[in-house]
Amino acid sequence: MLGNFQQSKLRIEVEAEESTIRESLLYPRKLQQWLWPQSFDANLPEELHTGLKFTSWLGPIAIQHQVDIAEPNHLRLILSQGIDGFHEWYWGNGWVQSRLEGISLLPLNLAQTFGLLRLREFVTNNQTEL
Repeated sequence: MLGNFQQSKLRIEVEAEESTIRESLLYPRKLQQWLWPQSFDANLPEELHTGLKFTSWLGPIAIQHQVDIAEPNHLRLILSQGIDGFHEWYWGNGWVQSRLEGISLLPLNLAQTFGLLRLREFVTNNQTEL
């Protein structure tokens, strides 16, 4: 894989309950709403589960995902193709933590920061709807 090894760990406070954050990370229909401009396979199940494999696209760049861990407060995705590495999430009442490591030409820290800010906005604005 061409690119640079990159790693980033970020934790932010969010005005949302743990269950709202969980649904926003583990339910693909919610994940697609805030993770724009990334798009996902159309045939994803209602909830991510361990062993699931799927593809997402960031423009023309495909990223393969394998769900390594899907628990009530922890999600780890093994990534390949556009990013060779992993993305790990932990969350609780009022906070989300993301750890991203991999080799890629994409600016992973920038994408991770943008994604966390979009997630915070999404869960804050949709707290009552979830």
